[in-house]
Amino acid sequence: MTQKTKTLARIGYAAAIGAVAGALLTHTHLRQTIARTFQLSPSMRASVALWVIFSIYWSIAAKDSAATKSSESWWSRQLHLVIVNVALVILILPIPGLTMRFLPDSRAIVIAGLAIQAAFILLAVWARRHLGSNWSGEVRIATGHQLVRTGPYRWVRHPIYTAVLGMYCGTLLVSGQIHAPIALVIVLLAYTRKISMEENALREAFGAEHEIYRQETWAWIPGVY
Repeated sequence: MTQKTKTLARIGYAAAIGAVAGALLTHTHLRQTIARTFQLSPSMRASVALWVIFSIYWSIAAKDSAATKSSESWWSRQLHLVIVNVALVILILPIPGLTMRFLPDSRAIVIAGLAIQAAFILLAVWARRHLGSNWSGEVRIATGHQLVRTGPYRWVRHPIYTAVLGMYCGTLLVSGQIHAPIALVIVLLAYTRKISMEENALREAFGAEHEIYRQETWAWIPGVY
């Protein structure tokens, strides 16, 4: 994809978002209705706050990334972003028709969920620090890329994705509503696709070294895959 096409696509995204925002700002009744429909409980606000903290750290850490040697297509990356962002919205918002509870409204479950979410954020930070400049949001091989096998990478090849999955599970417990497991299934599919692409890229880059590493570790869910 050319730079011009990427720029036009970004303008299109911005225009769409601006149109939605404008509609909300100019139609008071619509804005109030949406606010009432998607009102979050205090426990879900706490979970969202943890997601915001994670996002802020990730945005800062993303600056420490080496130049790209080879990567997935721009469209493939955008597809992944759309899927995971939709999943996160479904995870957090009490979507009409999907608010029936599958877990009891229990303070103990909520506290456990927040603790799990916080713990997996720490796992993501730990993994990110060991990955260093090899990290990228897209599936790619960086210039001077190394096969990291320290920290959580001693046991799991994609611990950042493990952490994201754990964070989803934490928020799922906090929510207790049926829209949360739907979001979990969506993000599972998205990262399963991404892991398959990354495994192929790493296999091409590191050959037998990666194959030995693959046989000694789990991909991202210990004991399962």
